[in-house]
Amino acid sequence: MATSLSSVQKGSDFVKDYCCDACESKQIVETAETYCETCLKCFCGNCIKHHDQLYANHSIYERGDMSKWPLTKKMDSFIQTCAAHTDKKLEMFCEDHSQLCCSNCAFIKHRY
Repeated sequence: MATSLSSVQKGSDFVKDYCCDACESKQIVETAETYCETCLKCFCGNCIKHHDQLYANHSIYERGDMSKWPLTKKMDSFIQTCAAHTDKKLEMFCEDHSQLCCSNCAFIKHRY
């Protein structure tokens, strides 16, 4: 699965880009330029050349088709984390405020 270039900072609303999975396995941080739907991996410009030599019929998506790329685990976690309580996951929906909240927020701000 695709991995994020860096971790999400506490309180940050910015998630960095994708890393090449092949480079990352060698402890190298390189930005991914393509995603292979068949392999379920992201590749940088150099690694995709090698990939394409071996797997010419795989479904490849470039940055212009990023809507077809999967969310990274870190991005998925970031989306599901409460902004006020970064150690809590969003678990509830407050209909009065039309807002997702964690159990702490629900008890403190959304109990009325």
